Amino acid sequence: MSLADRLSGLFKSRDEFDLTSGSIAWPLFYLSLPIVVTNLLQTAYNLIDTFWLGQYSTNALAAISFAFPMVFLLISVGMGLSVAGSVLVAQHVGADEEAEAEYAASQTVALSLLLAFVMGIVGYVFVEDLLSVFGASPEVLPLATAYMQVISLGLAFMFGFFVFIALMRGYGDTITPMLVMFGSVLLNVVLDPFLIFGWGPFPELGIQGAAVATVFSRALALAVGLAIMLRGTRGVRIRLRQMRPDLSYARKLVGIGVPASVEGMGRALSINLLLVIVGLFPTTVVAAYGIGTRVFSVIFLPAIAIARGVETMTGQNVGAGKPDRAQAAADFASRVMFVVLGALGVVAWLGARPIVAVFTTDPEVVDIGVSFLRYVAPSFGFIGVMRSYNGSFRGTGKTLTAAAIVLVTYAVVRLPVAAVLSQTIDYRGIWIAFAASNVIGAVLAYGWYRRGTWRNVDVTGDEATPQFGEDVEVSTDD
Repeated sequence: MSLADRLSGLFKSRDEFDLTSGSIAWPLFYLSLPIVVTNLLQTAYNLIDTFWLGQYSTNALAAISFAFPMVFLLISVGMGLSVAGSVLVAQHVGADEEAEAEYAASQTVALSLLLAFVMGIVGYVFVEDLLSVFGASPEVLPLATAYMQVISLGLAFMFGFFVFIALMRGYGDTITPMLVMFGSVLLNVVLDPFLIFGWGPFPELGIQGAAVATVFSRALALAVGLAIMLRGTRGVRIRLRQMRPDLSYARKLVGIGVPASVEGMGRALSINLLLVIVGLFPTTVVAAYGIGTRVFSVIFLPAIAIARGVETMTGQNVGAGKPDRAQAAADFASRVMFVVLGALGVVAWLGARPIVAVFTTDPEVVDIGVSFLRYVAPSFGFIGVMRSYNGSFRGTGKTLTAAAIVLVTYAVVRLPVAAVLSQTIDYRGIWIAFAASNVIGAVLAYGWYRRGTWRNVDVTGDEATPQFGEDVEVSTDD
């Protein structure tokens, strides 16, 4: 069998691969594994930047520690629309409403790109002020601002590709975005050192070069993604004539999307506001914090992927009128993720020093980064539980529930605990706050889900689907 035949075999049509019948484990695995790879490749952007800028200077590394959470914040503001589009596409696909799924996708693309363009302009103008508020030092502020201004100008390209990934996922295709992301990351890997250090004919742009490489790579990825959706040969199709903004449909997208944006913003703001606390300590602590959050972004990839898989399976099964199967998927995912991330926590605890040393040669930064990982690693399994159940909430359109859990976890637990303990102990109080909030977030999500008082509403129509049962027997065999 040729390589082309093997790659072609990865793609399955919706008729060949039904998310609404059969076992739970294999469809969830089929959806989630490519998402893990896609998110790993997406995270590679940040890791590559962190690696090269760590070789460039410690100030550049500290600057990127401020810039990355800011990127996350800007994207999270508009990310709700992509979640709304994914949920609507999934529920229409589950109900065999292909035309409605195409319209939902077309409207999501148009409105998302418009919002990202406006946000990019706002971000470019105010990013320096925001970075100052979050505690960037005078040495770090100009570098972080230079990076973020380039990212802001290219925000539509970056966000547009996330929308492509979300819409294809809602349809049930996670392979195509993975392959497109792979090509984009390869380009970024090549460009980064040339633009940062000024290799060959390129000028030395430093931290700004990393931003240029990222935006250029994402722009090409978006172009490919739009071409795929316009052709409609893989996954959901968009149509130019359906991309004129529809205000009535925009209200539906906003109704689902705003709470999802709040959830994403809650995560992003917690990282940014923690920077205010972290910024009270020396630059070495800021740099170690940046390395730690980058490592987390890799370790948590399975939980994020499974949550997205649960979101899609829930949406399609709710659309098909099978809420019990959707509940079984969430329960199965939470158990698996608790075990998988718990094991990764053990690996991170044991290998903390060599992991941190990959990103810096500064011995003080290494020591602080090691303490960060060893305080937080034992709580990794709980993150998998919270992510899995929040994915199910989003798949039913209950994005407000998912947002509320995140806000309580971060705003009521993580930030106040970090603020108090960092002053009564030292920077290790921030690490304790991370671990405590992870555990409490899992307990909240599980408890809320098991209450059984919320109903799963099919957001594509007016009829509510039956409430989830308490005890459901659904096969999780391969």
